Amino acid sequence: MRKAGVGLVAALALAGCGGEEATAPDGSGPREVRALANAEVAGPEHRILAFGDSLFAGYGVDERDSYPAQLEALLRGRGHNVRVINAGVSGDTSAAGLQRIGFVLDSLDEKPDLVIVELGGNDLLRGLPPAETRENIEAILAELQRREIPVLLMGMRAPPNLGEAFVREFDNLYPELAQRYDAALVPFFLEAVYDKPELIQDDRIHPTAEGIGALVAATADDVATALPDED
Repeated sequence: MRKAGVGLVAALALAGCGGEEATAPDGSGPREVRALANAEVAGPEHRILAFGDSLFAGYGVDERDSYPAQLEALLRGRGHNVRVINAGVSGDTSAAGLQRIGFVLDSLDEKPDLVIVELGGNDLLRGLPPAETRENIEAILAELQRREIPVLLMGMRAPPNLGEAFVREFDNLYPELAQRYDAALVPFFLEAVYDKPELIQDDRIHPTAEGIGALVAATADDVATALPDED
């Protein structure tokens, strides 16, 4: 189950689909993005906690090609003084995330300026009721709100074969919770890769390094916008 990670939506949607390869806006790939990590930047440093499952942990790719690592490099290349902490755990459900959110936050030297929450795909994989996913993610958002930490919520979508009622209930929980807890929202985190099998690993589930780069390119502006104003 842990190997399958959070890619259920991608795995179901990829069958028989094609599309042009997605890359960063400047056409760069992971190697070019990694080279930006040491870019000189000014201003106060913003610490971002990437809290999620295998899509953040970087299943099947080098650690420096994970979403948090590529995100940090790209944002620094754009002049943002950021450090992105990878708190992704492959196989985590929303319940597992809820169990560890407090520990992760308490273990940090400083309170993060932004937390990116990316959970729910493994709930789909296990067929858990959307109400449970909602309850767990809501509790995570409530804890972050209590600690006065801004949040960017990465939304997921249920595959249509789970039934209209299930899909509606699952898909709606992300925008509804984002609105309730004043969190920024990416409606569908996998939008840039779910229909592009060339950006998915051989397991037909997890993005390749290039696929992760496409996710970073598609969401970096959302992350930058969600950051607190620079002093």
